[in-house]
Amino acid sequence: MAGMTDSAFRRLVKRHGGCGLVVTEMVSAEGLVRGIDRTLEYAEYTEEERPSSSQMLGGDREKRAAAAQIVEHLGADIVDVNMGCPVPKNAKLNAGCSLMREPEHAAAVIGAMAKAVTIPVTVKMRAGWDDRERNAPALAKMLEDAGAAAVTVHGRTAAQSYSGTADWDLVARIAADLTIPVFGSGDCVEPTQVVERMKSGVDGVLVGRGVLRNPWILAQAADLAAARAPREVTLEERGRFLLEYLDLLETERVREAQGFRHRPAGLDDRERTASHDRWVVNKLRALGSWYTKGLEQGSQLRTAINSRGSVAELRQLIYGFYKTSSKSNQSPANVTESLAVS
Repeated sequence: MAGMTDSAFRRLVKRHGGCGLVVTEMVSAEGLVRGIDRTLEYAEYTEEERPSSSQMLGGDREKRAAAAQIVEHLGADIVDVNMGCPVPKNAKLNAGCSLMREPEHAAAVIGAMAKAVTIPVTVKMRAGWDDRERNAPALAKMLEDAGAAAVTVHGRTAAQSYSGTADWDLVARIAADLTIPVFGSGDCVEPTQVVERMKSGVDGVLVGRGVLRNPWILAQAADLAAARAPREVTLEERGRFLLEYLDLLETERVREAQGFRHRPAGLDDRERTASHDRWVVNKLRALGSWYTKGLEQGSQLRTAINSRGSVAELRQLIYGFYKTSSKSNQSPANVTESLAVS
């Protein structure tokens, strides 16, 4: 979720309801200890997002403990250790799911972190490294004994990445074996799936890709769990979400001092504005790759978003496609020509 579930996106999801906890983008323990600006940016959150969990990747035992103290000092409510990322480059750094291949070391890391901070230390893991190493049940118990406050299990192996289906039977067995809370993850892209998974014995469900496609999925799941009809989301509401996302992004970083993070020193006002504008455009392009999936003419909209070079052009595109402007009477059925031309 790095680069995707930023603070602006998390705030909007939280405002729609149904979300009990947000998790920051993945942050590097090494980067936190070294004070790298981009890493600190990933760890940022607002009071509106609380309770907020800071997700950490990589680093040896000592650096993870030191990084956990930094996260606690920044005010995070929870520090979460990522042992579930299947990306090969992270595996080479003894991070992500590769930590599951060294259970004793993984438990030692959690033990050191739990002793270093007063906030809860939680873990996200997978079923295992591959089908020959599906060690999540045994490792989860070791992590509980080491001091983990909760565990999330994604029911796929690292070798599967996001192919195949998540093994929720495995998740349920782990939930039955531990005394600490166990959350499940995987294949929750519809609100009905979230509700069904809650019945498997887990204490909660973490949703990632499903929220990128449908930021209302958690609110709709809450409706279903309360025996209410899930709220309907109109095309106009989907457009308004993107416009609000742009609004929030445009106010990010504007108060940063010159020379700090994304405000390079030596630029005049026009250059700084252009740099910030490009950043906002790239953020919407990244979200658009997920947000347009399953939508009528979604592929054309995706292409159109990627061809726009300014925030003003993106706003005009959203107004037209999602019917969010009173000046536009277009609908997905009759904007094919305008999207194709773009």
